[in-house]
Amino acid sequence: MDRKDRIRNAYRLTGCNSFYDGMITCSTFLGRMVCRLVWDMDVEDCAEYQARALSGIPEGFTGKLLEVPVGTGVLTVPLYQAMPDAEIVCLDYSPDMMAQAQKKAERMELENIAFHQGDVGALPFEDESFDIVLSLNGFHAFPDKEAAYRETFRVLKSGGTFCGCFYVAGSCKRTDRIIRYVYQPMKFFAPPYETMDSLKERLNHMYEHVELSNVKGIACFICRK
Repeated sequence: MDRKDRIRNAYRLTGCNSFYDGMITCSTFLGRMVCRLVWDMDVEDCAEYQARALSGIPEGFTGKLLEVPVGTGVLTVPLYQAMPDAEIVCLDYSPDMMAQAQKKAERMELENIAFHQGDVGALPFEDESFDIVLSLNGFHAFPDKEAAYRETFRVLKSGGTFCGCFYVAGSCKRTDRIIRYVYQPMKFFAPPYETMDSLKERLNHMYEHVELSNVKGIACFICRK
């Protein structure tokens, strides 16, 4: 079993129950406990980093958007309900996680979303295919981060937006310890990890304009190609 499959298997259980959604949204008792313990965040902190990460998508967006990874879609499928004229493509390496997102879209009767199982390191799309590439809480789990950066850049149109969020090391010592000794051995996260400084240098080298901030150990970014 290679590294990618170990990571996919680690997410198999979380994709099949409500614990993951509650943790991501900080909307359940256990979810709030995990957010506080692991990320040193409360409900307001979680809402803040998510709002920053999603602020790269303009209101009434009607273009073509790629979300990778889509996960269970808990943060984005409801958002897509307000974008009926957009063309949405959702990709994830874990079919179990993606199945949860697809069920959410079906319940909301959304017809403008296409789902693909695939690898962010080898995206099955043409160059400059998307107006927006969105990546929420994904890069810290990608085993080949260099390929992920190259591919998300490749499929983004000139003048397009790359936005999202992910874990960065060095901003919250508590989070760093739990990632290293718990999440990483469980294959939820995969090193190496960016720091705020290394991420700033990387994104500024790749993109024309970069807005970068963080809430505790989560970096939020909006980049224009």
